[in-house]
Amino acid sequence: MNQMIIPIAVQGATKQRKREAPKGRQVDPAAQEEVRALLGDMPRRRDLLIECLHLIQDQYHCLSTRHLVALAHELRMAQAEVYEVASFYHHFDVVREGQEAPPALTVRVCESLSCEMAGAHDLLHKLPEILGTDVRVIPAPCVGRCEQAPVVVVGQKPIPHAQCETVQQAVEKGEIRDVPQGWLDHAGYLDNGGYGLLQRCVSGEVDVESVLKTMENSGLRGLGGAGFPAGRKWRIVRNEKGPRLMAINIDEGEPGTFKDRTYLETDPHRFLEGMLIAAWAVGIEDIYIYLRDEYHGCREILTRELAALQANAPIANMPKIELRRGAGAYICGEESAMIESIEGKRGMPRLRPPYVAQVGLFNRPTLEHNFETLYWVRDILEKGADWFTSHGRNGRKGLRSYSVSGRVKNPGVKLAPAGVTIQELIDEFCGGMQDGHSFYAYLPGGASGGILPATMNNIPLDFDTLQPHGCFIGSAAVMVLSDQDTAVDAARNTMRFFADESCGQCTPCRVGTAKALTLIEKPEWDLPLLADLSQVMRDASICGLGQAAPNPVDCVVRYFPHELTGTTK
Repeated sequence: MNQMIIPIAVQGATKQRKREAPKGRQVDPAAQEEVRALLGDMPRRRDLLIECLHLIQDQYHCLSTRHLVALAHELRMAQAEVYEVASFYHHFDVVREGQEAPPALTVRVCESLSCEMAGAHDLLHKLPEILGTDVRVIPAPCVGRCEQAPVVVVGQKPIPHAQCETVQQAVEKGEIRDVPQGWLDHAGYLDNGGYGLLQRCVSGEVDVESVLKTMENSGLRGLGGAGFPAGRKWRIVRNEKGPRLMAINIDEGEPGTFKDRTYLETDPHRFLEGMLIAAWAVGIEDIYIYLRDEYHGCREILTRELAALQANAPIANMPKIELRRGAGAYICGEESAMIESIEGKRGMPRLRPPYVAQVGLFNRPTLEHNFETLYWVRDILEKGADWFTSHGRNGRKGLRSYSVSGRVKNPGVKLAPAGVTIQELIDEFCGGMQDGHSFYAYLPGGASGGILPATMNNIPLDFDTLQPHGCFIGSAAVMVLSDQDTAVDAARNTMRFFADESCGQCTPCRVGTAKALTLIEKPEWDLPLLADLSQVMRDASICGLGQAAPNPVDCVVRYFPHELTGTTK
């Protein structure tokens, strides 16, 4: 067979022409101009990827392929990198070529446990027909307003104690923004002595060592759930070589938790002053505040008050403060996953060691704190460690902010002595049970904290008191069940949440939560298989999500066997 002989020079030219043709999707000039207009003079940095995605999502109600390609080109990133981040977070709607974009307005119906007990499923069933095809109605994980159950979010506007009529009215009137009001602003905070303590610290009137000792003696522990002693954490990070950074977690995604939002909506500068005092004591250069995307009103408050604070700085050489917006991912409540998200990546937990205090944000030593922990700094330093430790019950010390929801008459954030029991909390702080309901069970630490029967109503609610019973306090998200509820249904609700929120990084969590959900949705539970699965998830999951996800299921088996056998309560 005759073969065509191609001169070497021609072969080289052919290869060269092929190499000159760029691979992958080409940038649409119109899309590039649209993206550039949205970004304006924002720095083109990789860590700002999620902020850029929010700008596009807010403007166009979705993330089209043409815009993602243009954004990748603008940030000088691989298209795959941009896509993997955009597709990781719940609040980004990635629309591939040939797919239809979602409606401009999305209505999210919270289906967490408290909202489910208050009728969320009925709303999910009825609202699509009432609102029509021009509105997208979807279920949503906890939106941090459990005391207002059931909650529906129209665009960015939360509708408390939602009914079909109130949701329909909000849609028809175009009320889709959360307009906050009533918080103590910068001027009001100054009138109440605000930032005076910070100024005394910076001026040398109060020294660093006395601050560290007061924090340590107060016994204040991290109030995001882990409970690490705050003063000790300050000293550890201070001893690391600078530059040091701070990352503040206001993701608050644990179902049943809403304390941070409540305090932020009322007195944001108390938190900001505590933040700046911690930064001064530890030697922090830059501060990053990570706020969950569901808290649109809180973002408006912080944006305004940070601007007022920086325009009237109480001290010279204030650290740089950046407010970062989450995008709907429970896993970003885990400190290292939050740091990954701040860096513009998928929110996946890091393997440890090294720990965040040593190698954290941008590979620098990082002081990571929950909002409420910093909220208490001013009071503790002004009133003294003894003031804080003078509170407490049942052998415990300090104060705790309990987020109480469910079948109580007066749900909400209850500031109570650490160590209060669930019965004391219900009777003294919540006005008792709702009419027609009898106390049956409770979740002491949100979805991951386990479930206990009402007969175990005398356990102090604090760090380290619940572990012997297979539970923990976490962020003190207390959900109360009545005789009209079942622990089995509560366990199914929480496991659906975990299966949906697993980041997928490790097999024990990714597969384990899905398998556990399949097993417990059956009328009869395979108890030996569930026990094996639970042990594997606890032993081999990378982070607390997979390690704690079995808690409600294990508690049902341990404390509510009558629900599995069909006998009476």
